[in-house]
Amino acid sequence: MPSVKRARPMLGRRAPAPVVIHSAPLVLPMCAEPFRDGAVATRDERVISVGPRADLLTSHPAAEEVRWRGMIVAGLVDACSAGPSAGPSAAPGVTARARVVSDLADSGGFRGVSYIEVTSGSEQEWEDVERDAVITAIREIDRPCAVGIAVHTRDSLVLEDVAVLARTFGLRLLVDLDRHSPAALDEAGVLGSLCHVVCARPLDPGERKLLRLRRTVVALYPAAEDALALLEEGNVVAFCDTGPAGPLGSAAAVRRHVRERGLRPRGLDRRLVEAATLGGARALGMDRGKGRIGALAPGARADFAVYDARGRYPYSALLAGPPCLGTVVGGTLAQTA
Repeated sequence: MPSVKRARPMLGRRAPAPVVIHSAPLVLPMCAEPFRDGAVATRDERVISVGPRADLLTSHPAAEEVRWRGMIVAGLVDACSAGPSAGPSAAPGVTARARVVSDLADSGGFRGVSYIEVTSGSEQEWEDVERDAVITAIREIDRPCAVGIAVHTRDSLVLEDVAVLARTFGLRLLVDLDRHSPAALDEAGVLGSLCHVVCARPLDPGERKLLRLRRTVVALYPAAEDALALLEEGNVVAFCDTGPAGPLGSAAAVRRHVRERGLRPRGLDRRLVEAATLGGARALGMDRGKGRIGALAPGARADFAVYDARGRYPYSALLAGPPCLGTVVGGTLAQTA
């Protein structure tokens, strides 16, 4: 457990929410260079400042300090949980995820996007049964729960109507490239910044380019053979959570695969950690605005994980599989080792 230095209570009228400073030998904001002996100052659910520990302690002399060993890193984002059977819990360090559900009432309250499945095998089935059910579920869900549609149909006409439905309601889309090619998705009006795709097969250069041009994030499984090509060519990449190690474990598996081929691309470790944080936030459409995630900066949601990792190369240390000491979601400690 971290050590905690308590602030003195303020007398008089009701004080604003207290500032809490989480400090560690190393802080990885992901949107800036790492801070040695760094800290993250939070109030309620938000980050108010990130920087050297000494500076933040000086700026907030009455703050409570939570001192961690190891490394603070922006919360990991799972761009596609295993399926409707996945429970509300997540791998240590994961603070948001895309979760596919058969019923939006089962979203479980975990931060991220709940994607309701569309499985109709034909346009007739979609029109007669599922379309109205999906619309009713979307209208009745207790917002602000973020909602999307997971397109698990192979019918092209259903796909086109789902794309229209998503634009009408302002919903995100999640599509598996095992069911549809990028070209077919583009023709149906699915691809774009409001959609991310899950990919377990190699993509050819033309497919990668189309996804890149449409600003569609590609969520990868650890065995993805073309992960390096996607990263090198400039596609935005995220990771699916496929085991207890979460997105960081998937990133480490990609690095092992690249090294087994005798390749050591410059900056690969950093790009892989960025994919597990910033890339996942982009996939869920939660990388901008108030309460954004995937990086630690003023105004962002106070979501981060703490790992027992040290060393000269912080991104490499994270990919080595260190234990997660704690997970903070919205400024509140959610998990500890």
